[in-house]
Amino acid sequence: MKTIIYITLLFVGFATQAQSKYEMGMQNALELWRADKPQEAANLFERIGAAEPTEWLPPFYTSQINVFKAFNEKDKAKITATLNKAQEFLNLAKTNGGGSNPEVMILEAQYYTAWIAFDGQQYGMQYAGKVAELYKKAAAISPDNPRVVMGKAEWDMGSAAYFGGDASIYCKDIKRAIELYKTEVPESSIHPSGGEEHAQDVLARNCGK
Repeated sequence: MKTIIYITLLFVGFATQAQSKYEMGMQNALELWRADKPQEAANLFERIGAAEPTEWLPPFYTSQINVFKAFNEKDKAKITATLNKAQEFLNLAKTNGGGSNPEVMILEAQYYTAWIAFDGQQYGMQYAGKVAELYKKAAAISPDNPRVVMGKAEWDMGSAAYFGGDASIYCKDIKRAIELYKTEVPESSIHPSGGEEHAQDVLARNCGK
């Protein structure tokens, strides 16, 4: 009996140690990103993902860094390479995180939005419907997720402005997202969180207060 208990505790100890090593690596990568070193962070996330092939967070963040980078690219060859890499890791995050993960859905919507922002004439008709559908699905799954609320509101606001509609009707959704950010309790210290500062900026620029 003592032997069984010892072996059980040994396995628990190994599992805890492995989990701690994984979380430590993720924390280090997130710190690099917060220190404005996105490429170093992406490289570390990629290495962690290779070591933890069933986890969705490392490929999620690797993809997210590349998606965010793409919004600043103006060169066709560079944005294509950046978004191809983003898609590669997005697919891994989708596989590991399941098809109903709202955080992954938001990232996929942002991926398509980056293409639209680069060339609306070429990619608008192709991807706009996909973006709207992803936000709709994410909102149905997690209606109180502030990043879901904010992402959908920002997309709806941009679409309304593009087609000559009243974008201000979505200001209430941005305000709701801000309130949700204030009370959000992340699943863990390495799970997606935050975004209130961006929401406040969007509110100030588009809603006057």
